[in-house]
Amino acid sequence: MKLALGESLPPIALISPDGEPVRIADFAGQKLVLFFYPKDDTPGCTTENKDFSKLAEKFAAAGTAVLGISKDTPQKHQRFIDKHSLANPLATDAETDGLSDALGIWTEKSMYGRLYMGMERTTLLLGTDGKIARIWPKVKVKDHAQEVLAAAQAL
Repeated sequence: MKLALGESLPPIALISPDGEPVRIADFAGQKLVLFFYPKDDTPGCTTENKDFSKLAEKFAAAGTAVLGISKDTPQKHQRFIDKHSLANPLATDAETDGLSDALGIWTEKSMYGRLYMGMERTTLLLGTDGKIARIWPKVKVKDHAQEVLAAAQAL
């Protein structure tokens, strides 16, 4: 699937830190920010999660839920949440054939000439109808959460 405005996401379940399934349909009737990030407890990902957490009340006031997604295990997510007192929930994407795979966000990357599979930092804003209203591909972390909040407030 290619990410496109106005599209619905496939009904692929994610897993919460407590092991329960998380589905996009669970957020029906409210706006939803999905921010896909590479790995818990790395500098950029920690900053991004903390930035979204600092704005949690403002997102809630805008009628917008926020969910961070990576392929880290549910247990690692819980330790990350606890360590940094994160306000927004995190979800684990399946190791293979997950939501990020279906959206083309889990992609081949290269570092120092070595090829590997990794998450392309991407954020989606879904409207109350569950359809993609905004897409931020290849996100740069600085000021990103604030930009997403402004878009959610304007939607």
